Amino acid sequence: MKFGPDHIVFTAYAFPWAGVHPHGVLRACDIRDAWLEGGPPELRTRSGETLFASGDDRAGLAQFCQRHSIPLVRRLDVWGNLLEPFLDTEFGPEHAAATDARLRAAGLPQAEIDSIRARLTPLMRSYNFDSGLWEWCDLGLFDLLNALCGNLVDRALLPALGDLGAVYRWAMEIADYGRA
Repeated sequence: MKFGPDHIVFTAYAFPWAGVHPHGVLRACDIRDAWLEGGPPELRTRSGETLFASGDDRAGLAQFCQRHSIPLVRRLDVWGNLLEPFLDTEFGPEHAAATDARLRAAGLPQAEIDSIRARLTPLMRSYNFDSGLWEWCDLGLFDLLNALCGNLVDRALLPALGDLGAVYRWAMEIADYGRA
């Protein structure tokens, strides 16, 4: 990322379905909010797309947001909650119920929560377990997008998901349930 006076230049954005891939400009006025505390820092656009920054860009991004009065928010990590069953961690029924309750409180019906997880089970098991990643703390939207790019997964699993650009847009819509 490079920070201009009223825009951010993405120089090598990794996710091919993003509006800024591979090189793109995001104007400050098109940024709805930012979440700097999470894994990779996130920018949420007014159109609902989540874009990720490198941890190395966190300080510069904080200054850019302050300069342009972009709200810094803490939102529910919808994808972190949805992908929790794919962590290398065992959770008891009370914990799983609390996770699902957070998702329902954000507006996702239980049937949709179950459907999302069922759709992504082969992909996320391949990403975290078959690959040897064995993440036990947090899997989120960034991990899902990496998996969709074929990183650490059996690429034979991707066609079953359908058009990956459509999956990307679907993932962004779901991420927006955590809107502050």
